[in-house]
Amino acid sequence: FNSLKTRVLVWFGTIIFFLLLIFSFFFYYFLSKSINDNIQTKLQHTALNIKEKVLLHTSNQMQLEDEKESFISYAILKNNTIILKSDNFDLTNLNAYINDGESFFIINNDDDETINALNVLISDDYKICVYQKNIDNKIEELVDILFILNPILLLLLLIASSKLIDKILFPIQKVTATAKEISINNFSHTISLPQKEDEVKALVDSFNLMILRLKSGVESLDRFNTDVSHELRTPLTVIKGEIEVTLRKQREPQEYQKSMQIINYEAEQMHKIVENLLLLTKYSKENIKESFEICSLDSILLNVVDKFNLQIQDKNLNIELEQIEPIFINANCLLISLIFSNLLDNAIKYSESGQNIYISLYKKHQVYFKIRDAGIGISEDQLSKITDRFYRVDDSRNKKIKGFGLGLSIVKNSVELHGAKMKIVSQLKKGTTSTIIFNNNGVY
Repeated sequence: FNSLKTRVLVWFGTIIFFLLLIFSFFFYYFLSKSINDNIQTKLQHTALNIKEKVLLHTSNQMQLEDEKESFISYAILKNNTIILKSDNFDLTNLNAYINDGESFFIINNDDDETINALNVLISDDYKICVYQKNIDNKIEELVDILFILNPILLLLLLIASSKLIDKILFPIQKVTATAKEISINNFSHTISLPQKEDEVKALVDSFNLMILRLKSGVESLDRFNTDVSHELRTPLTVIKGEIEVTLRKQREPQEYQKSMQIINYEAEQMHKIVENLLLLTKYSKENIKESFEICSLDSILLNVVDKFNLQIQDKNLNIELEQIEPIFINANCLLISLIFSNLLDNAIKYSESGQNIYISLYKKHQVYFKIRDAGIGISEDQLSKITDRFYRVDDSRNKKIKGFGLGLSIVKNSVELHGAKMKIVSQLKKGTTSTIIFNNNGVY
């Protein structure tokens, strides 16, 4: 009973058994009634013939010269006394049937192979009893046939059901076999979809999608582990080296303080790296909409600009708000803020002192956010790589411009989670323009 097939067969067999039992009962009942009605009709017809030929005869001699059927016998009673009967009428205890109040009787023989039938017709003071003997008991033969046929039919149905269940369960067995072959290092197995649009195809399709999601999740986890091990190796090496150098001999308090500052800085860098990487893996297309709420894009943007006000002043930059429209959208407000922050942060980092940064937020068929700077720009061959994790343009690898190469990766991931599009256009020494296009779904 641990097998689904076995349980289905047991339930199916039980239901079929009772259905066959009920069918046999009603078939026996209605067929028996039909046969008895035919016998009764025949006997009634014979009794009416006797009534017409004998009782309605004016002759004092009552006889049936035309009734030659030897298998039907008769008796005519007046005041419950037989006044005329056929030679083959040998029914005993006739008065018991006449006084019973019924008009038709089925009398079983002891051997159960044949039956007898009696019909009583009452006419004035006369009673005509028509009696047929040795009627073949077809019903009993039918019962014997059903008794043999029903188990055979049930067995055949169970065999056919078993084959049908095997065919139905075959895709499920393939799912089970494929699931056993899947491991954390092997997601290459999928199941071919059946041609028919049914529940089995839906199951197989869901299973294949689950494999793809697992594969994507494992790849994301592997990428996270690789990124973490790669990026944390440098600060950990610096911290370990600084500690080893400091502990080699007794040092002045200022030297210890300097070492602790270095260690603290590297620890902060590690903390920022891990936070950014966890943010990249926190949301997915499956759960992002659960975090959506009504966001005021213009308010978020102005708050972000205000947050970078100190950096803007330090570099002597000018922020030009070219077009800011009030726009409400159903989105993840934290990710929207990160999109604006990272793009503005990059514009500030790669702009020279005294330059302008232009920002626009408006709605025209779709919602557009644009930020344009006149900074150092990016070469065309590197433009396609700047959204990769930890990728930084070679010319920007200097002490003046800090970063981990995760900002644009976070922006790209956040934009895709919102079903939006990102476009970056840049030229060396001429500046960069970043555009985010939100579709109208969820815009208020």
